[in-house]
Amino acid sequence: MKKRFFLAGFMAWSFLASFSYAQSVTVAVASNLKPAFEEIYKGFKQAHPQSKTVRIVYGSSGNLASQMKQGAPYDLFISADEAYPLRLVEAGLTRDRGVVYAAGHLALITNSAAGLALSSDPESIKALLRNSKKIAIANPDLAPYGRASVQYLQSMKMWDELQGRVIFAENISIATVYVSTGAVKVGISALSLAKSAELSATIQYIALPDNLYAPIKQRMVLKRDPAPTAIALYDYLQGAVAKQILLNHGYSIPRQD
Repeated sequence: MKKRFFLAGFMAWSFLASFSYAQSVTVAVASNLKPAFEEIYKGFKQAHPQSKTVRIVYGSSGNLASQMKQGAPYDLFISADEAYPLRLVEAGLTRDRGVVYAAGHLALITNSAAGLALSSDPESIKALLRNSKKIAIANPDLAPYGRASVQYLQSMKMWDELQGRVIFAENISIATVYVSTGAVKVGISALSLAKSAELSATIQYIALPDNLYAPIKQRMVLKRDPAPTAIALYDYLQGAVAKQILLNHGYSIPRQD
């Protein structure tokens, strides 16, 4: 397995300026979605063989939204929450309010080689976290899954006790890499990443109770006057094939608004 599986594709939008916009459509995708989106995009290309090449940029939703505000050429922004896309809506940068395409979930993950026992019992989880020297989560100021991770620890009455041991990664994929490589033994990740086949040999996971953090509603928006390929991909993500892939990767499909 490539140890930097989730790091591939992370780049500053400024580097995109060196490419001709006429050659591709650029899509910004929250890092939690990477395994599912790769599968979805493969199906999209098969269904739309004449579509333009799509350049995909993965990162934290906060960074991607900020880049879009600064002029990054993102035709479609697929976020890990609702707040960042709706800020772009308020700024007049989008075609409309977009749609909630999925709901995400949290997972507690451990490095497989560490030999740590995982249990869904709350007291066992508390003991595991208390005995951990470091705990990896995404930066809550940039990443919705990081924000949900803090909410979970607060609900467990452990945030004050553990925050000094929390390692903040720029996004949820990097937090997951910390655990998968053994740099950190324990972390909180997206269930969709924890279920990834590429990480099955390096991490163990359990899903965390949804009622201990705010719902992670993931919204996508098109920019104003998007390219036709971006519109087609946006529509494809709302279709039956894409929804089934999302379900397979651990997401829920909410009613669209």
